[in-house]
Amino acid sequence: MRLLVIEDNRSLVANLFDYFEARGHDLDAAPDGVTGLHLATTQGYDAIILDWMLPRMDGREVLRRLRETHGSDVPVIMLTARDELPDKIAGFRAGADDYLTKPFELPELEVRLEAVLARAGGRGRSRLLQVADLKLDLSTLEASRAGQPLHLYPACRKLLEVLMQASPGAVTRDRLEYALWGDSPPDGDMLRSHVYELRRSVDGPFPVKLIQTLPRVGYRLAVPEEHHDGH
Repeated sequence: MRLLVIEDNRSLVANLFDYFEARGHDLDAAPDGVTGLHLATTQGYDAIILDWMLPRMDGREVLRRLRETHGSDVPVIMLTARDELPDKIAGFRAGADDYLTKPFELPELEVRLEAVLARAGGRGRSRLLQVADLKLDLSTLEASRAGQPLHLYPACRKLLEVLMQASPGAVTRDRLEYALWGDSPPDGDMLRSHVYELRRSVDGPFPVKLIQTLPRVGYRLAVPEEHHDGH
């Protein structure tokens, strides 16, 4: 899941990054409404966590422009210290999918994000990941490369999702293990076995190998440098 956090409270942003990155998600942050609106309209996010009170442009105006000017239907959860009913109604009328009053517990935010994403899936949003000729549709869980369907075990599909969402960035072994097994990874190097299986499907029959091992770090899914620009 790729999240945008539009929030000027640095300690809260740090807590959100610690919590969600440990669970295999990618986050960007903006400290004010103008920067947040720019990121929200130029980058692809699965959901946005939006504070009500922001410098330069308040959260309600960010949301109004996101919905009305840019036509975006990305799920948005608003964060606010305001818990009066008129404020909540104003937030929903501006286009919020959900509303969370500060202070809140991070697991509750996580559950609410999962709920708004599940609802958003029914709105027909494209949830297609693509790197080079490799595609993964998160709505149907179908993967293909160069138009050929790939048959992946669930664990391999989950690894592929995390690697594609981070591409071309690196993903640590710890993060991949957490994505598969949470806090209870199995004994032995099961991750290596799953990556081997994933490579056989994704790279085996194809001349350009996308899955790269980064010694002592983890893995990356990206087009090798020598194949950029068609070379």
